[in-house]
Amino acid sequence: MRKALILTSALVAIFAAGAAQAGVTPEEAKRLGTTLTPVGAEMAGNAAATIPAYAGGLTTPPAGFAAGSGIRPDPFAGEKPRLVIDAGSMAGEAARLTEGAKALLTRYASFRLDVYPTHRTVTFPAFVLENTKQQATTATISADGNSISGVHAAFPFPMPKSGYEAMWNHLLRFNGLAYESKYRNFIVDASGHVTLSTEGQSTQEYPFWDVSKPDADTYWRMRLSYTGPARRAGEALMIIDPLDVGTKDRRSWAYLPGQRRVKVAPDFSFDTPNPGTAGVNTFDDVFLFNGSMDRFDFQLVGKREIYVPYNCYNALYEAKQADLLAANHLNPDLIRWELHRVWVVEAKLKEGKRHIYSRRVFYLDEDSWAALASDEYDARGDLAVAGFAYMTPSYDVPAPYSDMFSHYNLAQRTYALTGFVAETGGMRQTRPRSDREWSADALAGSGIR
Repeated sequence: MRKALILTSALVAIFAAGAAQAGVTPEEAKRLGTTLTPVGAEMAGNAAATIPAYAGGLTTPPAGFAAGSGIRPDPFAGEKPRLVIDAGSMAGEAARLTEGAKALLTRYASFRLDVYPTHRTVTFPAFVLENTKQQATTATISADGNSISGVHAAFPFPMPKSGYEAMWNHLLRFNGLAYESKYRNFIVDASGHVTLSTEGQSTQEYPFWDVSKPDADTYWRMRLSYTGPARRAGEALMIIDPLDVGTKDRRSWAYLPGQRRVKVAPDFSFDTPNPGTAGVNTFDDVFLFNGSMDRFDFQLVGKREIYVPYNCYNALYEAKQADLLAANHLNPDLIRWELHRVWVVEAKLKEGKRHIYSRRVFYLDEDSWAALASDEYDARGDLAVAGFAYMTPSYDVPAPYSDMFSHYNLAQRTYALTGFVAETGGMRQTRPRSDREWSADALAGSGIR
């Protein structure tokens, strides 16, 4: 009996070891902080000198920054584009464009990329850098890529070996511990008509990065309280995502003032149309990707140098809504593009799984791990949606920030802009709320009407 128990235990251990994948070896980890930054980006610039070597990021706020204001002035306001890419010149830059960017250049003569000098402005607090180096060998991924363990307050996979590992770095990207904003979402139809789809108060927290909570099993939680448009004022939404997505589902609730009750909302995930953008994108399109990875196979394709929106302080913190939201696309005068190295991850829909997208390609910034572009393909294999996130590092935290993003529906010739805060006070870092405030009961009180 005892022998049988020992044998069973051994088999369980072997199976568990086979099901889980560990991080890098100690020898590989020695590259962090030497040839690679502590979070895994290449220290060196590129051969053409169009991407500079990493020099520690931007840590000194520019003149005019008022601490606590939520608005971050553009430190590069005086720069001029070094290159302009339009439909006539895109062929020569095709290797450095996403398929989504090519589609927009092809469809709209007014669309262009103003490419500015590359600045590697992303930086992190010392504890993020040190923890990532120390825990690079301990992070473990399991449940077909949907769960991680053995890591806390660190990027789990600074040297990813699979698409799942790279996407976990994106899901856990460091934005600070907690932050709030009053935001607006817009949709722009094919005729150029602008509609406010949602306005509200957003609170987000990343308990995973709280060093005082080493046993936290939640990596992200978000609460939205809607103030507009009038038909949605008073509604509220809360989402909590676990680290162990493989065995624990996303928890989500909605408060509807007409019913005066909080309801569990299990459908707020995957390809459910996102009401915050009037259905132009899906719930898992938020931040270009969020939530569970269990409907797709994620493959790590490799690295590329491409043009992505970067250091977009003007668009995020200074632009007027009326100036930014042009017909067919955002106003090119207000969007700054830079050449950066990105990790490319391709996701293909699993056999037997359902989603409106059959294939997705994500482009993750090597310095921040944030997804800055995505190409989404429909069931026929045609490019359907082009997504872009507007990287704007918060030099005062310090932390990257890419929560303003857009999705272009190429078939309907519409687009949505999510997370516009320039006219509502910007984004402020805050202290994390108590766990009690993240309960379903507390959600009802957050509705405003």
